[in-house]
Amino acid sequence: MPSRIRLADRECPLSTALGHVGEWWTLLILHDVFDGYRRFDEFQANLKISSSMLTGRLRTLVEEGLLERRPYQDRPVRYEYVLTELGRSLRPVLVALAAWGNARLDPADRSMILVDAATGAEVDPVLVDRSSGRRVDGEGFVFTAGPAASRAFRERYRRVPGTSGRESQPAAKDR
Repeated sequence: MPSRIRLADRECPLSTALGHVGEWWTLLILHDVFDGYRRFDEFQANLKISSSMLTGRLRTLVEEGLLERRPYQDRPVRYEYVLTELGRSLRPVLVALAAWGNARLDPADRSMILVDAATGAEVDPVLVDRSSGRRVDGEGFVFTAGPAASRAFRERYRRVPGTSGRESQPAAKDR
């Protein structure tokens, strides 16, 4: 999937991430795996996806290192798909997408909600900074060029709003 990324966007982490998981079947398959589905026939029955489409998406998820393919039966050989550590790291992304979708619905119209497994109470997930505990979805946080940014990417973020005109520092390779 990364071949769909435009050359100009290859260093953008959003473009790169979408190149790996941006196709909607991919996210639905990952959601199923997080819900405990492991086998081809389970995915197919739950998602109503064609065999060829599912085969291709599973192959890509394995190649991208998000899923691992493991045999669960010898005769005939059949496989199950389990999350790798990289795949598990996408759970917050799926939680955030579901929360974003639900936020636009009346509570009575939500077909799926996130709950505390111990109490059953509905939860409202938010993204916070690990160091400060502050929510990062407001105006107090902005993107800026990172240390590996190209000259063009640094130029894009030359004057980042909310940083008092501070200019992004050049990458060590460009100094």
